[in-house]
Amino acid sequence: MTSPPPRPDPVGEIIRRLESADYMADPAIGTALHLARELGRPLLIEGRAGVGKTEVAKVMAALLETRLIRLQCHEGLDVSTALYEWNYPRQLLRIRLEEGSGMSVAERERGIFTREVLLERPLLAALTEPERSPVLLIDEIDRADEEFEAFLLEVLSDYQATIPELGTIRAEHPPLAILTSNRTRELSDALRRRCLYLWMDYPDYERELRIVRAKVPGIAERLAAQVVRFVGDVRALDLEKTPGVSETLDWATAMVVMDRDRIDAESVESTVGALIKDADDLRELRAGALGELLARV
Repeated sequence: MTSPPPRPDPVGEIIRRLESADYMADPAIGTALHLARELGRPLLIEGRAGVGKTEVAKVMAALLETRLIRLQCHEGLDVSTALYEWNYPRQLLRIRLEEGSGMSVAERERGIFTREVLLERPLLAALTEPERSPVLLIDEIDRADEEFEAFLLEVLSDYQATIPELGTIRAEHPPLAILTSNRTRELSDALRRRCLYLWMDYPDYERELRIVRAKVPGIAERLAAQVVRFVGDVRALDLEKTPGVSETLDWATAMVVMDRDRIDAESVESTVGALIKDADDLRELRAGALGELLARV
């Protein structure tokens, strides 16, 4: 009796493809991405700064061979920055060209509110991508205000947006929407309900070691292990700015550039600015914690 064919493993395939692009994912990340694609739902990724949230969207766009469209959120972000605005110089030029043409006011107004004089910003560009679904990265949504969150609901609910002069524009190829948040403020329940959710914490020792090996060419095995162990211990301290994976990679790279093959007091002192990026944290480390940390590596 022949055995049944193996069941497809889409989550494992996503993890393998991410790792082929040097992004070391775990099953939670693979599952969240698989469900976001299959269900057509936005994915909200929350987590500590520097753990690789933004990189998820970048790598997915590369793997899907599609366009990455990024909206970087900030305080005061509004519709004209995120969705569209009118090309006022072209509108004025058209008005002047049509002066004396005998056209009615209504006809002239219709002529200056067309797609040809519309400037697409990231959200509208994601809805009008002509060939295939792009990856839409809405980065650091927690930096935008609640009013912008409310506006975003229409885009994320039905992948459409309303422009008063043109009507409703719907996506023919809905984007894979990935939102990131560092939790600097609490997001609304309405936004959360529309998204799948993924929490990304600092990786465990084994996964971070794999990340360092993949991202820092030429690093010695002993140094890679010492760097990851040291950073893990630093994160246990009461710091203002706990180093993320990006700082681990910065520091490991600095060690290689400085031709270091192991961690000691001198190598830490000369490269610590790549790891600790707050003056008070640096003083705390130097005041007493450094000796204990070095003894553990």
